[in-house]
Amino acid sequence: MKLSIIIPVFNEEKTITQVLEKVVLLKLPGVEKEIIVVDDGSTDSSKFKIQNLKFMEIKFFSHEKNQGKGAAVKTGIKNATGDYIIIQDADLEYNPKDIQKLMEPILNGKAKVVYGTRLKRLPNFSKDEKKLRFFVHYLGNKFLSLLTSILYRQWITDMETGYKLIPRGVLQKITLHARSFDFEPEITAKILKNHIKILEIPISTNPRGYDQGKKLNTVKDGIFAFMTLLKYRFFE
Repeated sequence: MKLSIIIPVFNEEKTITQVLEKVVLLKLPGVEKEIIVVDDGSTDSSKFKIQNLKFMEIKFFSHEKNQGKGAAVKTGIKNATGDYIIIQDADLEYNPKDIQKLMEPILNGKAKVVYGTRLKRLPNFSKDEKKLRFFVHYLGNKFLSLLTSILYRQWITDMETGYKLIPRGVLQKITLHARSFDFEPEITAKILKNHIKILEIPISTNPRGYDQGKKLNTVKDGIFAFMTLLKYRFFE
Protein backbone atom coordinates (compact mmCIF):
# COMPACT_ATOMS: atom_id res chain seq x y z
CA MET A 1 0.00 0.00 0.00
CA LYS A 2 1.32 3.45 -0.94
CA LEU A 3 -0.08 6.68 0.51
CA SER A 4 0.37 10.09 -1.10
CA ILE A 5 0.16 12.91 1.47
CA ILE A 6 -0.58 16.20 -0.31
CA ILE A 7 0.26 19.39 1.57
CA PRO A 8 -1.12 22.61 -0.03
CA VAL A 9 0.68 25.70 1.28
CA PHE A 10 -0.19 29.39 1.17
CA ASN A 11 1.58 31.77 3.53
CA GLU A 12 2.23 29.25 6.31
CA GLU A 13 5.75 30.34 7.30
CA LYS A 14 4.97 29.97 11.03
CA THR A 15 4.00 26.29 10.87
CA ILE A 16 5.20 24.68 7.63
CA THR A 17 8.53 23.47 9.05
CA GLN A 18 6.85 21.73 12.03
CA VAL A 19 4.16 20.17 9.84
CA LEU A 20 6.70 18.77 7.38
CA GLU A 21 8.87 17.40 10.16
CA LYS A 22 5.85 15.65 11.71
CA VAL A 23 4.78 14.15 8.37
CA VAL A 24 8.30 13.03 7.47
CA LEU A 25 8.74 11.32 10.85
CA LEU A 26 5.27 9.71 10.71
CA LYS A 27 5.45 5.91 10.87
CA LEU A 28 2.79 3.95 8.99
CA PRO A 29 3.42 0.19 9.34
CA GLY A 30 2.80 -1.62 6.07
CA VAL A 31 2.42 1.63 4.14
CA GLU A 32 4.88 3.36 1.82
CA LYS A 33 4.70 7.14 2.15
CA GLU A 34 4.91 9.81 -0.56
CA ILE A 35 4.91 13.49 0.47
CA ILE A 36 3.84 16.09 -2.09
CA VAL A 37 4.07 19.78 -1.18
CA VAL A 38 2.41 22.41 -3.39
CA ASP A 39 3.19 26.05 -2.66
CA ASP A 40 0.25 28.07 -3.96
CA GLY A 41 1.99 31.38 -4.68
CA SER A 42 3.01 32.22 -1.11
CA THR A 43 4.15 35.79 -0.57
CA ASP A 44 5.90 35.09 2.75
CA SER A 45 8.92 32.84 3.39
CA SER A 46 6.98 29.53 3.16
CA LYS A 47 8.50 28.52 -0.18
CA PHE A 48 12.06 29.18 0.97
CA LYS A 49 11.55 27.27 4.21
CA ILE A 50 10.30 24.25 2.26
CA GLN A 51 13.24 24.38 -0.15
CA ASN A 52 15.76 24.75 2.68
CA LEU A 53 14.53 21.63 4.49
CA LYS A 54 15.93 19.44 1.68
CA PHE A 55 14.05 16.33 2.74
CA MET A 56 14.69 13.65 0.11
CA GLU A 57 11.16 12.26 0.61
CA ILE A 58 9.43 15.48 -0.44
CA LYS A 59 8.19 16.21 -3.96
CA PHE A 60 7.86 19.98 -4.28
CA PHE A 61 5.71 21.92 -6.77
CA SER A 62 5.05 25.64 -6.92
CA HIS A 63 2.40 27.94 -8.41
CA GLU A 64 3.64 31.34 -9.55
CA LYS A 65 0.40 32.98 -8.41
CA ASN A 66 -2.12 32.08 -5.74
CA GLN A 67 -4.91 29.96 -7.30
CA GLY A 68 -6.70 28.62 -4.22
CA LYS A 69 -6.56 25.45 -2.11
CA GLY A 70 -8.53 23.41 -4.63
CA ALA A 71 -6.06 24.24 -7.39
CA ALA A 72 -3.11 23.29 -5.18
CA VAL A 73 -4.76 19.99 -4.27
CA LYS A 74 -5.39 19.22 -7.95
CA THR A 75 -1.71 19.81 -8.73
CA GLY A 76 -0.86 17.36 -5.96
CA ILE A 77 -3.33 14.75 -7.21
CA LYS A 78 -1.96 15.08 -10.75
CA ASN A 79 1.55 14.24 -9.51
CA ALA A 80 0.59 11.58 -6.95
CA THR A 81 1.50 7.92 -7.46
CA GLY A 82 0.02 6.41 -4.28
CA ASP A 83 -2.84 3.94 -4.03
CA TYR A 84 -4.49 6.36 -1.63
CA ILE A 85 -4.40 10.15 -1.20
CA ILE A 86 -4.92 12.33 1.87
CA ILE A 87 -4.69 16.10 2.28
CA GLN A 88 -2.61 17.48 5.16
CA ASP A 89 -3.16 21.18 5.83
CA ALA A 90 0.02 23.18 6.38
CA ASP A 91 -1.07 24.59 9.72
CA LEU A 92 -1.08 22.65 12.98
CA GLU A 93 -4.84 22.07 13.29
CA TYR A 94 -4.64 18.40 12.25
CA ASN A 95 -2.26 15.97 13.92
CA PRO A 96 -0.50 13.73 11.35
CA LYS A 97 -0.52 10.90 13.92
CA ASP A 98 -4.24 10.51 13.20
CA ILE A 99 -3.42 9.38 9.65
CA GLN A 100 -2.47 5.94 10.97
CA LYS A 101 -5.89 5.73 12.65
CA LEU A 102 -7.59 6.53 9.32
CA MET A 103 -5.48 3.97 7.46
CA GLU A 104 -6.46 1.03 9.70
CA PRO A 105 -9.93 0.33 8.20
CA ILE A 106 -8.39 0.61 4.71
CA LEU A 107 -5.66 -1.90 5.50
CA ASN A 108 -8.24 -4.21 7.13
CA GLY A 109 -10.50 -4.05 4.07
CA LYS A 110 -13.38 -2.50 6.06
CA ALA A 111 -13.70 0.74 4.07
CA LYS A 112 -12.89 2.34 0.73
CA VAL A 113 -13.09 6.02 1.74
CA VAL A 114 -12.39 7.30 5.26
CA TYR A 115 -13.02 10.79 6.70
CA GLY A 116 -11.61 12.08 9.97
CA THR A 117 -14.53 13.68 11.81
CA ARG A 118 -14.07 16.55 14.29
CA LEU A 119 -17.78 16.97 14.94
CA LYS A 120 -19.08 13.67 16.27
CA ARG A 121 -19.62 15.50 19.54
CA LEU A 122 -21.49 18.33 21.24
CA PRO A 123 -19.95 21.82 21.21
CA ASN A 124 -17.04 22.24 23.62
CA PHE A 125 -17.62 25.61 25.29
CA SER A 126 -14.52 25.31 27.45
CA LYS A 127 -12.18 24.93 24.47
CA ASP A 128 -12.98 24.73 20.74
CA GLU A 129 -16.27 26.65 20.77
CA LYS A 130 -15.31 29.01 23.61
CA LYS A 131 -15.48 32.05 21.30
CA LEU A 132 -18.70 33.04 19.53
CA ARG A 133 -17.01 33.03 16.12
CA PHE A 134 -15.93 29.41 16.52
CA PHE A 135 -19.34 28.39 17.87
CA VAL A 136 -20.90 29.87 14.72
CA HIS A 137 -18.29 27.99 12.69
CA TYR A 138 -19.25 24.77 14.52
CA LEU A 139 -22.95 25.33 13.80
CA GLY A 140 -22.22 26.11 10.16
CA ASN A 141 -20.24 22.89 9.75
CA LYS A 142 -22.98 20.87 11.44
CA PHE A 143 -25.61 22.42 9.16
CA LEU A 144 -23.59 21.73 5.99
CA SER A 145 -23.00 18.14 7.13
CA LEU A 146 -26.72 17.68 7.82
CA LEU A 147 -27.53 19.12 4.39
CA THR A 148 -25.03 16.70 2.81
CA SER A 149 -26.68 13.79 4.66
CA ILE A 150 -30.15 14.77 3.44
CA LEU A 151 -29.18 15.51 -0.16
CA TYR A 152 -26.92 12.49 -0.69
CA ARG A 153 -28.65 9.98 1.63
CA GLN A 154 -25.70 9.02 3.78
CA TRP A 155 -25.17 10.25 7.34
CA ILE A 156 -22.10 12.53 7.49
CA THR A 157 -21.07 14.40 10.64
CA ASP A 158 -18.15 16.44 9.22
CA MET A 159 -18.30 17.10 5.48
CA GLU A 160 -15.81 19.98 5.80
CA THR A 161 -13.05 17.93 7.41
CA GLY A 162 -9.62 18.34 5.86
CA TYR A 163 -8.75 14.68 6.48
CA LYS A 164 -10.27 12.76 3.57
CA LEU A 165 -8.58 9.46 2.72
CA ILE A 166 -9.56 8.52 -0.83
CA PRO A 167 -8.30 5.99 -3.42
CA ARG A 168 -6.35 7.70 -6.18
CA GLY A 169 -8.34 5.63 -8.69
CA VAL A 170 -11.57 7.22 -7.45
CA LEU A 171 -10.12 10.73 -7.73
CA GLN A 172 -8.88 10.04 -11.25
CA LYS A 173 -12.43 9.24 -12.35
CA ILE A 174 -13.83 12.46 -10.89
CA THR A 175 -13.64 15.82 -12.65
CA LEU A 176 -12.89 18.43 -10.01
CA HIS A 177 -13.70 22.07 -10.74
CA ALA A 178 -12.97 23.51 -7.29
CA ARG A 179 -10.22 26.08 -6.96
CA SER A 180 -10.79 27.17 -3.37
CA PHE A 181 -12.52 25.85 -0.21
CA ASP A 182 -15.34 24.47 -2.38
CA PHE A 183 -13.08 21.42 -2.82
CA GLU A 184 -14.51 19.81 0.33
CA PRO A 185 -18.22 19.85 -0.67
CA GLU A 186 -17.46 19.03 -4.31
CA ILE A 187 -15.37 15.94 -3.63
CA THR A 188 -17.83 14.71 -0.98
CA ALA A 189 -20.80 15.21 -3.30
CA LYS A 190 -19.14 13.34 -6.16
CA ILE A 191 -17.99 10.44 -3.98
CA LEU A 192 -21.52 9.96 -2.63
CA LYS A 193 -23.09 10.32 -6.09
CA ASN A 194 -20.87 7.42 -7.15
CA HIS A 195 -22.53 5.37 -4.35
CA ILE A 196 -19.28 5.02 -2.39
CA LYS A 197 -19.81 4.73 1.36
CA ILE A 198 -17.76 7.04 3.60
CA LEU A 199 -16.55 5.73 6.96
CA GLU A 200 -15.96 8.43 9.59
CA ILE A 201 -13.30 8.07 12.31
CA PRO A 202 -13.13 10.61 15.19
CA ILE A 203 -9.96 12.72 15.25
CA SER A 204 -8.63 15.46 17.51
CA THR A 205 -7.78 18.95 16.26
CA ASN A 206 -6.15 22.11 17.55
CA PRO A 207 -8.14 24.93 15.89
CA ARG A 208 -6.18 28.10 15.28
CA GLY A 209 -7.62 31.59 15.50
CA TYR A 210 -8.00 34.12 12.72
CA ASP A 211 -5.22 36.14 14.32
CA GLN A 212 -3.00 33.09 13.77
CA GLY A 213 -3.69 32.94 10.04
CA LYS A 214 -6.96 31.01 9.71
CA LYS A 215 -8.23 31.74 6.19
CA LEU A 216 -11.74 30.28 6.14
CA ASN A 217 -14.56 32.86 6.12
CA THR A 218 -17.48 31.22 7.92
CA VAL A 219 -20.27 33.14 6.15
CA LYS A 220 -18.80 33.58 2.65
CA ASP A 221 -17.30 30.10 2.36
CA GLY A 222 -20.32 28.56 4.09
CA ILE A 223 -22.69 30.00 1.48
CA PHE A 224 -20.33 28.85 -1.28
CA ALA A 225 -20.30 25.32 0.18
CA PHE A 226 -24.11 25.35 0.44
CA MET A 227 -24.45 26.29 -3.25
CA THR A 228 -21.84 23.71 -4.25
CA LEU A 229 -23.73 20.89 -2.50
CA LEU A 230 -26.96 21.87 -4.24
CA LYS A 231 -25.30 22.27 -7.62
CA TYR A 232 -23.71 18.83 -7.72
CA ARG A 233 -26.78 17.12 -6.33
CA PHE A 234 -29.08 18.36 -9.07
CA PHE A 235 -27.00 19.58 -12.01
CA GLU A 236 -23.98 17.29 -12.46
